[in-house]
Amino acid sequence: MVNRAWLGLLLIVLLSTASAGGTGGSDVGPDLDATPFAAHDATSPSVSGSAWSLTLVLDDDVVANGSTLALTTQICTNDGVCDPPVTQAATVSEDGSTYTISLTPQDDHTYVNWRARITWEDGSTEDFPDADWYKVWSSCWFDGTAWGGPDVDGDGCAEDEEDSPGPGVVLTVGALMGAAVAVRMGSRRT
Repeated sequence: MVNRAWLGLLLIVLLSTASAGGTGGSDVGPDLDATPFAAHDATSPSVSGSAWSLTLVLDDDVVANGSTLALTTQICTNDGVCDPPVTQAATVSEDGSTYTISLTPQDDHTYVNWRARITWEDGSTEDFPDADWYKVWSSCWFDGTAWGGPDVDGDGCAEDEEDSPGPGVVLTVGALMGAAVAVRMGSRRT
């Protein structure tokens, strides 16, 4: 049986990393020298309620061999919750080299995650980045410890109308309460 104190500690770690999402405010895009992409462009920062777009251009040799691309996005919010990934319908240029998608992030989003899956000429697939996401931060983000972005207003987003504690406070209090319960239950068993 799992020691409940360890379970509480695991809960704290998971909750604190769920809202972290990397270095706050630092977009992460593909390294064009290490990927099959010739160029990429994304709206940055992403803005809640406004159109966000991404354009990705494949290298000429990738296009020439008949490989194709699928783009997947995931939107994460300032309370540390991420929507399920969605494969987007892309507009593809006539020559098959340029893929463009557009979406509108919901209010209070932290960032837009995105990744590309290439289906090579032999039918095999490869994800870029592998087992991770590229990331475009929003105009008002919370990275688990601090607020940032051009639309931040103190401890929240300028467009937020309600006065409530930041998500970090809620997550931390919840994690500490969970840990306290786990420790208490564990001490009853010994």
